[in-house]
Amino acid sequence: MGKILNLGRKIIPRSVFKFAQPFYHFTLAFLAAVVYGFPSRKLKIIGVTGTKGKSTTVYFLSRILEEAGYKTAAISTIEMKMGEKCWNNKTEMTMPGRFYLQKFLRRAAKSGCKFAVLEVSSQGVVQHRHQFINFDTAVFTNLAPEHIEAHGSFKNYKKAKLKFFEYVKNNHVVNKDDKYFDDFWKVGYEGEDPWTRPIKKVSYSANDAKGIKLQIAGDFNLSNAAAAVKTAGIYGVSLEKAKVALENIKNVPGRMEFVNEGQNFKAIVDYAHTPESLEAAWKGAKSIIAGNAKLVCVFGATGGGRDKWKRPEFAKIAEKYCDEIILTNEDPYDENPEDILSQIYSGFSSVESVKSKVHKVLDRREAIKKAIELAKEGDAVIITGKGSQTTMAIAGGKKIPWSDKDVVSEELRKVVKDFNLR
Repeated sequence: MGKILNLGRKIIPRSVFKFAQPFYHFTLAFLAAVVYGFPSRKLKIIGVTGTKGKSTTVYFLSRILEEAGYKTAAISTIEMKMGEKCWNNKTEMTMPGRFYLQKFLRRAAKSGCKFAVLEVSSQGVVQHRHQFINFDTAVFTNLAPEHIEAHGSFKNYKKAKLKFFEYVKNNHVVNKDDKYFDDFWKVGYEGEDPWTRPIKKVSYSANDAKGIKLQIAGDFNLSNAAAAVKTAGIYGVSLEKAKVALENIKNVPGRMEFVNEGQNFKAIVDYAHTPESLEAAWKGAKSIIAGNAKLVCVFGATGGGRDKWKRPEFAKIAEKYCDEIILTNEDPYDENPEDILSQIYSGFSSVESVKSKVHKVLDRREAIKKAIELAKEGDAVIITGKGSQTTMAIAGGKKIPWSDKDVVSEELRKVVKDFNLR
């Protein structure tokens, strides 16, 4: 289907193509639902949208529902899941295409799943991937500038998120800690038919999860946990059941995930790739080290050619939290990787003490290796941007195998082995 769309871009005048594109996406959504027999009607579908925390909230919620005895399916950036079977999301799309989604939901229904928890992206909504899926609940995590170039403005990005809430008519779960709480809370109130059952509104706050002892680092995960707990509560799952499920989760793949090969410092892999999520990740990593211990940060800018405004912002935040900074390659697509690093570098202040702690290492493996070499006992190394992804997108539409966690493990084992041989 993507090839047809690309061909259309080449042979159809831009104005005509832009006008027809929504109809194309809507038609595909309808056809996909017809082909697979509208499978969402046989499931309770929960959609999680927002800028940060979507994948972790999906992960938490699916585990809570399973702890309560429900067979559950899930799709997120982290993984695909159906009952006890889990596999990597190799599509590397937050929200896969319409035919993929409908086929997945049919499999879930046939396998006896009661629930399906889906991560819902703004671009997925714009392309009508949510249409003809019978969502029972919409969950909002938070909102910050992201995908601005794709949407044209933050206003349009926010509009896409709100459009999903407008689509879901039964239950809305909204983060009251977020500054856009009111925008999502009021969806459905205006023009509501008094003769129909009103939308059930549930709010949550990070404080709602204070009594849960998560094994996962980062205060922001309390907000994700609270979202999952409150959503599960709509379906009768007790706080006690939810607490057991969450406290048994040792890590979420690629989300503040600790990698331990016997080294005397901490190594963390995280997906953070926006200014807000990077600050939260670095702040979380900083909180787990003591005294004069250093935080060594490895990062680049995910998505060559997109959201270039973020790059200097990364530098300003890194300056605040990171003691050693290594800029490296990260999904450059067709953009020159050196240009990406230069744009990040431009955001650092001209103070020599800051410049001296910034290193440019284009090769991502070498960058990780350097970070590990810089780390001393008690320090922490955090590698952000890729998380649990298994490929790196480079020029010419190519993807090469890549795993931050695997590379970190390999480089750590070398260091530990060398230390033991001394």
